[in-house]
Amino acid sequence: MAGLVLGLIAISVAAVVLAWKPALPPVPPVAAASFDRATVLHGETLARLGNCGTCHTAAGGRPFAGGKAVQTPFGAIFSTNITPDPATGLGRWSLEAFMRAMREGVSRDGSFLYPAFPYDHFRRTTDRDLAALYAFLMTRPPVSTQAAENRLAWPYGYRPLLAGWSFLYVRKEAVDETDRGRYLAEGLAHCGACHTPRDRWGAEVVDRAYDGAWVDGWYAPPLNARSPAIHPWTEEMLFAYLRTGLSPMHAAAAGPMAEVVRELSGVPEADVRALATYFAGLMADAPAATGGKTTTDKQSEADRMHPEGATLFAGACASCHEAGAPMMMQQGRPPLGWGTSLHVDAAHDTLHVIVQGFAPPVGRAGPAMPAFGNDFTDRQLAEIAAYLRARYTDLPPWPNLEQAVSDVRKEGGQ
Repeated sequence: MAGLVLGLIAISVAAVVLAWKPALPPVPPVAAASFDRATVLHGETLARLGNCGTCHTAAGGRPFAGGKAVQTPFGAIFSTNITPDPATGLGRWSLEAFMRAMREGVSRDGSFLYPAFPYDHFRRTTDRDLAALYAFLMTRPPVSTQAAENRLAWPYGYRPLLAGWSFLYVRKEAVDETDRGRYLAEGLAHCGACHTPRDRWGAEVVDRAYDGAWVDGWYAPPLNARSPAIHPWTEEMLFAYLRTGLSPMHAAAAGPMAEVVRELSGVPEADVRALATYFAGLMADAPAATGGKTTTDKQSEADRMHPEGATLFAGACASCHEAGAPMMMQQGRPPLGWGTSLHVDAAHDTLHVIVQGFAPPVGRAGPAMPAFGNDFTDRQLAEIAAYLRARYTDLPPWPNLEQAVSDVRKEGGQ
């Protein structure tokens, strides 16, 4: 490990020399009225596609004022203030400085940005779209707030190392808008940032695009031919899901995906449909799409294998989730066995939903689920998860379930 770190430091020193960027001069604050309204509205759409508000708004904080922690294997990185405040935000940034940050990961003062800010995706965005996004951000209410200090393990807090990271992993590419769905997915929407696995240095593994990855303690499943979904993701199902967080053949959006859906609900239909078309194409050869997935309900066997889980399920879950239950009829809940989270190799997504519950992804309509984390012990929660896996899948039992429950509690702040 020490040798690898020293190697990266050496590369970084060389990269700093080659990739050094000067500070760009501050500009006078730009009046919001100077931006064309149509451009600002287009920028709002792009900000929603990029999920900017979710990442740059702390819990209980002002929109776009930063302060939200992004947990990485190297420590916590806090999002910055991207309101037009002159002292603590973007108020003195020129369009040139903004474009450089979005494409090269270099701040106005010349310092390198951490790739938790996914400039490796944003660099695939056109000048026109970046100018529109700049116009939108510069017309937000300015908020004065100091950025929190990142909490990174040594030596990752040393920013010149990021020059080496950028030198190794970021390549200039021509921007291609001919496939709108791909342009959005691989650019501003940065879908691979959650759904593509990363190497030891936090870079996406390019030859495993959309193979599934971990983000904020949740598993973002594959969006390609490895999709574990029990039913096919058609273009229409994906469109409905991305627009509302609901699909009659799949589980509701929860966790980080629910935040994405809330933003996409305000995006023009054509752009959401373009994303749906793109990903439906990537998943066209998944097992569910080619007839290789089947549903199951092995209640008798599961009751025998996990009697405590069966009893807990009957008391806490059956009134909503058993076939014919009133809540199933009223809210259009799909059967539990249709949820992708039961069919992946780790129990964390299933446990997150049981422990923390979830609200309807968009508005007040649609199914919601209360949190059961305070109602059951770790062992009881593990028993429920084990019962669900045994009853609704033909897959092996999840290992180390009580440890997974403990992990989920920590990730949820319990």
